[in-house]
Amino acid sequence: MHMKTVVILLGLALCPLVQAQEAPAQRPNIVLIMADDLGWGDAGCMNPASKIPTPNIDRVAAEGMRFTDAHSPSAVCTPTRYGLLTGRYAWRTHLKAWVLGGESPALIEEGRSTLASMLSGAGYHTFGVGKWHLGLGSAKSTDFSMPLRPGPISCGFDTYFGIPASLDMAPYVWILDEGIVQQPSAALPGEKHRRQKGAGFYRKGAAAPDFRMHEVLPRVESQAVEWIERAARDNPERPFFCYMPLPAPHTPWVPVAPHLGSSAAGWYGDFVHQVDSVVGSVLDALDRTGMASNTLLIVTSDNGSHWLQADEKHFEHLANGDWRGQKADIHEGGHRVPFLVRWPGKAPAGVVRADLVCLTDLFATFAELTEQPIAEGEAEDSFSMLPVLHGQEAGPSARSEVVHHSGAGVFAVRSGPWKLILGLGSGGFTNPKQVKAIAGGPKGQLYNLELDPSESDNLWSEQPEIVTRLTAKLNAWREAGRTR
Repeated sequence: MHMKTVVILLGLALCPLVQAQEAPAQRPNIVLIMADDLGWGDAGCMNPASKIPTPNIDRVAAEGMRFTDAHSPSAVCTPTRYGLLTGRYAWRTHLKAWVLGGESPALIEEGRSTLASMLSGAGYHTFGVGKWHLGLGSAKSTDFSMPLRPGPISCGFDTYFGIPASLDMAPYVWILDEGIVQQPSAALPGEKHRRQKGAGFYRKGAAAPDFRMHEVLPRVESQAVEWIERAARDNPERPFFCYMPLPAPHTPWVPVAPHLGSSAAGWYGDFVHQVDSVVGSVLDALDRTGMASNTLLIVTSDNGSHWLQADEKHFEHLANGDWRGQKADIHEGGHRVPFLVRWPGKAPAGVVRADLVCLTDLFATFAELTEQPIAEGEAEDSFSMLPVLHGQEAGPSARSEVVHHSGAGVFAVRSGPWKLILGLGSGGFTNPKQVKAIAGGPKGQLYNLELDPSESDNLWSEQPEIVTRLTAKLNAWREAGRTR
């Protein structure tokens, strides 16, 4: 009798110790898939009239949460990638407009915390696969024969496999950790056709013998699946962070069978369908390994689709939904992006949220999730949305305002229903790109998105007090170096 009692008491005494040891394993795996130029209206879950089949992206939405008011911090790719990984707007760096080239030096400052380094500090295995496009090395022009420092490994990734920049940018090589797989001893001639002609636009330049554009997305897909399976097999108790910045559906549009001809939106739609298949492969890998139940999966895009009005008319497909503009533009079509979250048992399934979200918010969200402190001078423009992911109403930490930035460097600020744009024109790809103000006319644009989601009724002149108030807010945030 006494022996039995002692055993029970010992078991109870050991419970806290066991729980403490197991606590890190309870942290969810995180898989972040960010497509390149995927529009708000491409997936069926966002746009029922889409001409592109997206069953896997739609599955993520059905099994998780779909956000309708999510935004990239920029309307083009490099600054969005910087903002997502650091929680800081890229216009606070030396990059004030457009994007880096394929041989540009590293944009992320040495010593700056990133999603990868922060999660690594929380015990996560961190790996990335796909398009980097944040610069490599410290030289004015990257020397690919030397170790690529700074680069993904310097930013906290345990391993990284992918391409230096966009799929249409030389050099066309594969990077692995701090080096490249093959030196660029060949060259590609380039292709000027941007739309449904030729092979799709890409720049001429040096290429590795093993680099074939149509193989890039499949190789990214297979590598991600392999690493997820390896993490589940070799160390299932350790949580992992898988960052997947896909190189598609950015130009050149190079879909492969069985996706060729699978959509009613041309090669672009077929390439989007192939992106959806990549999402499906990740879902299958998580299911097959038993990791799905403890994995937070996010699917989003770095900016709006590069989809012209001529494309809309020809294919009757609204890649950016009913929002005005396209990639690079300061209008909603440039920066309003799909944002889907699946987190079994944590995030409610089949829920649609209208909370204001920016991709910079992932830093603060993951930091709160893993109980990591955010030091002064880090994640200056990041707000945690963790309570929202748990299905709670937005609390005091949730974002209510956001700064937008166009490809050409035009600023906008969103506050509640109001959107103030400091300039006339699109500030991006759509004509007119710039409009000179006339005497007595508006110097910028002001829209009430609640009443005017198409941004067609400029209220700049009718609402001077709102113009003044929002301009002052934006100037204060720019001068302060932070919005949080």
